[in-house]
Amino acid sequence: MRIPRRLPTIDRIQAAQRVPLVQVAKTAVATVGAWLVAGWLIPGPLPVFAAIAALLVVQPSVNQSFGKALERSFGVTIGVIIASIIAIVFGDFAWVILVTIVIAIFAAWALKMTATTSNQVAISAMLVLALGASSPEYAVDRVLETLIGAAIGLIINAAIVPPVLVKPARRDVGLLGEEIAACLDRLADALVTPQSAADLNALLIEARLLRPMADAAGRSIDEGYDSLTFNPRRSAHRSELDSYRALLARFYPMLTQIAGMTRAVTDHWNDSLIVEPQVHAIGEQLRRAAHDTRLLIRPAVDEPEPMTSEIPALTSPLVVSAPKGGNWVVIGALIEDLRRIHENLTDDPAM
Repeated sequence: MRIPRRLPTIDRIQAAQRVPLVQVAKTAVATVGAWLVAGWLIPGPLPVFAAIAALLVVQPSVNQSFGKALERSFGVTIGVIIASIIAIVFGDFAWVILVTIVIAIFAAWALKMTATTSNQVAISAMLVLALGASSPEYAVDRVLETLIGAAIGLIINAAIVPPVLVKPARRDVGLLGEEIAACLDRLADALVTPQSAADLNALLIEARLLRPMADAAGRSIDEGYDSLTFNPRRSAHRSELDSYRALLARFYPMLTQIAGMTRAVTDHWNDSLIVEPQVHAIGEQLRRAAHDTRLLIRPAVDEPEPMTSEIPALTSPLVVSAPKGGNWVVIGALIEDLRRIHENLTDDPAM
């Protein structure tokens, strides 16, 4: 019996890869710094609220840190206010803590707060009462303590190697371009060599997998732009992300054309197709399209494949005569989709 390498439950608690060590170090520095600064500025109880705020605010991007700082600060403020009012009215009995938690949960729901902010409201209200202090001064100090921790976490994340998520976008766009080129090469081979039903089915599956890869590249680009928001290093990387977004915009229409060409081949493939002179010409144009696609992604690939030529191969659209056999349907469909691919690769809409 085969033993799975990872249990399904492990995926719920263990990530596929570790968080960058720099981010872990920044989280530790922010937490310790918030504890020390808040303890110095606000003498009294241990600065737990400041440490928690700093711990939560350090995120993979400065923009996310800013959002967490707002969530944490607003949630703590509302939670402390609710806890203080209830403690003043009912005292500090044990049952009051439970009632306060319930009220805080429903108050956050009534205010349409996000799930994270709602949790902050309830947790903050519970901590204020559980620590045994309910005076207005104590409530104000805890809010200030949270603001200090959130500010320190935000400053540390922005000042010490602020995260820039450009590499994932570069990687995903490069992988997409490589797979588009590979699909074009495979389609060219399928037009000129005998194919089994399994070969054609595999060809169709591989073409359909391009769409999820493109969506993943789009998400990586969006995350890259998000990481540049409020980031001191944004000017050095925005143009690179702009180029990846423009490249992805050129690739998206090609996914439709490749899927259509693959479907046409798998539905209409027969032995007479590979003897059509026009089909061999189409196959050659597909290989040229694959060549030009690899040229486009060379800046996005760390180790690009050696190219036989740096000059784009698609110098002109394909022109063919009428097919000799009865394959005019599939040949016509291939020619039209190839024309559109030519437009995308050459930025030349004129035919």
